[in-house]
Amino acid sequence: MADPVANQVDLSVDFCGVKFKNPFLLSSSPVSNSAEMVEKAFEAGWSGVVFKTLNSDRLPIIHPSPRMHCVHYGSKKEMAVQNVEQISDRPLKHNLMEFRYLKKNYPDYPIIASIMGFFEDEWVYLAQVAEDNGADMLELNFSCPHMCIEGAGHKVGQAFHLLERFTAAVKKKVSIPVIAKMTPNITDMNEPALYAKNGGADAISAINTVRGISEVGLDDWVPRPSVFGKGAISGTSGPAVKPIGLNFISSMAQCKDLGLPLSGIGGIETWIDALEYMLLGASTIQVTTGIMHYGYRIVADMIEGLSDYMVQRDIHRVTDLVGKALPNLHETDQFELDRQGITEYDLDRCIGCGQCLVVCNDAAGQALDWDSETRRPHLIEDKCLSCMLCSFVCPVPGLISFKEMPRDWHRQETAVKDPGLEKKLKYKPFTKEAPNECIA
Repeated sequence: MADPVANQVDLSVDFCGVKFKNPFLLSSSPVSNSAEMVEKAFEAGWSGVVFKTLNSDRLPIIHPSPRMHCVHYGSKKEMAVQNVEQISDRPLKHNLMEFRYLKKNYPDYPIIASIMGFFEDEWVYLAQVAEDNGADMLELNFSCPHMCIEGAGHKVGQAFHLLERFTAAVKKKVSIPVIAKMTPNITDMNEPALYAKNGGADAISAINTVRGISEVGLDDWVPRPSVFGKGAISGTSGPAVKPIGLNFISSMAQCKDLGLPLSGIGGIETWIDALEYMLLGASTIQVTTGIMHYGYRIVADMIEGLSDYMVQRDIHRVTDLVGKALPNLHETDQFELDRQGITEYDLDRCIGCGQCLVVCNDAAGQALDWDSETRRPHLIEDKCLSCMLCSFVCPVPGLISFKEMPRDWHRQETAVKDPGLEKKLKYKPFTKEAPNECIA
């Protein structure tokens, strides 16, 4: 049954001339491995798919076993997912036949073919056969973190001249839009994105998984996942990487020389996650780990939540949300340092657990006294650093909030417990004999 709220707003997105019913797409991954899976996703409400990266059949693809490992944090399952998943191990012919099946049965749901070659002619070949068999767009996988061969995956994403060269080679041979998928295993994503633009890329997608190690077995000392006693640095995804994804998307969105549409990926599980990517510049949203945790059904919640948000704020088109947070994003030297604040406590709701006292004394401003009879904290205002650590550990939502202080308010300077300590401490000049000695 159609959501009446969703019908009040326009969730459609024009991305490089390709129309999507809503911004929510399957990313290239295990969740988009076959037509059967994609068909189920389309029925659930996903508007498009980036099909799992095609294999040209030149090299046999065999997946390691096991291929994934999860990091759980407290009660949160799958806070991060590490995988050693390879590109599609299915024959190219089978994948292309399934493109045709999907285009016949779901003509209004765009197919984006993810491709990755090992040399230029292979990139071109995969691009051409994908277009010939119904792909509406291409996503060039310059970002797979498991590739050990130069000229493939993230090895290309870190070799900018190759990235530009392969993009240009593909663009010369196809008529459909081309997205370049960036690796996060790099310092500045704007630079490779500009090389992709120079090669003719029509859009950028980011991020792919972050290279990492999720866990080391304490019994066998093998990094996980343990593939018969061997571990590896490989791709990490999930909610833990969302801050990294938001950073790169916002940075590219602010790059005046880039000016390409962006597809946001990384740690998206809820409509709020998706909206944050859009507010920072992404036009479409790709999801994997959220589906791994909850299934394709999460898209219904995403559509409903985003639609409700738009109705409440009287926003009629989802595209009007793209980049709306960017004017509020600055370098830290732009902060108004003459405006300061402190924490404020709603003690009527306090349960007396004392966690705020522990973190304030051990990791912050030592700004709390404790009434042992009432089991309530007392804030020493001029010692409060407004770090807000106490609010992060408080089990009662909203009990601790931020309060701005008057402009003439000042914090108490940290006192030296030993009044004679400053006189005792004096710095010696650096010498070859004692280059690091600084205290007399």
